[in-house]
Amino acid sequence: MWVLTNRKPKHRKGKVQLIDATGWHHPLRKNLGKKNCEMGEADIERICETFLKFEETEHSKIFDNAAFGYWKVVVERPLRIKNADPERVYKAAEIKHLKQTGERSEDAPPVIRKAHKDHQKADPIRGLFESKLGGEPSVVEYEPDSELQDTEQIPLQEEGGIEAFLRREVLPYAPDAWYKPDKVKIGYEISFNRYFYKPKPMRTLAEIRAEIIALERASEGLFGDGILGGPEE
Repeated sequence: MWVLTNRKPKHRKGKVQLIDATGWHHPLRKNLGKKNCEMGEADIERICETFLKFEETEHSKIFDNAAFGYWKVVVERPLRIKNADPERVYKAAEIKHLKQTGERSEDAPPVIRKAHKDHQKADPIRGLFESKLGGEPSVVEYEPDSELQDTEQIPLQEEGGIEAFLRREVLPYAPDAWYKPDKVKIGYEISFNRYFYKPKPMRTLAEIRAEIIALERASEGLFGDGILGGPEE
């Protein structure tokens, strides 16, 4: 059940309250198809009371709006083709031909698709790399390889933001990766299991051992009775 309003009182603004009421119900005297329980007046009153109190409890969790948000970031890596010229800018048609006829290799030079001349500063994490064109220092952009493209969902509350996440989680494994800030999208997702799931306690070794012994005894009995292919007479 969603309670949505754009007229929140001051203490609720910028906040989201999640209430776990999955256990607040009572069984029906007779099932109605797949329905075997319902909420009674006491259950409804309990939900309303929890909502109005707006407090952190076992069944009520309060979060900032941003806690559910994330940046959807497309991470690119350069197209690397054997025998590609590392000091040349390739045109779109030439890049298409390279993709169709060239051989990809991690050891090959990246294919350059664009060069910047106006004293553009290098910024590798945003796709602006230092290179040389005709022996002269330059800042270039590489053609991305669609086969190596990946997507990351980064929490809006990530300390240090997108770049800190990429430097920690991506660049150590793919140092030539980059992202485009103008392609970043923001989304929101609420997962009740993440906040209210309670894992079942693991069984003790004694319980597991007892179960194994019981199964062994049961199987011995079946073999002895000839049910599971015991020795022929």
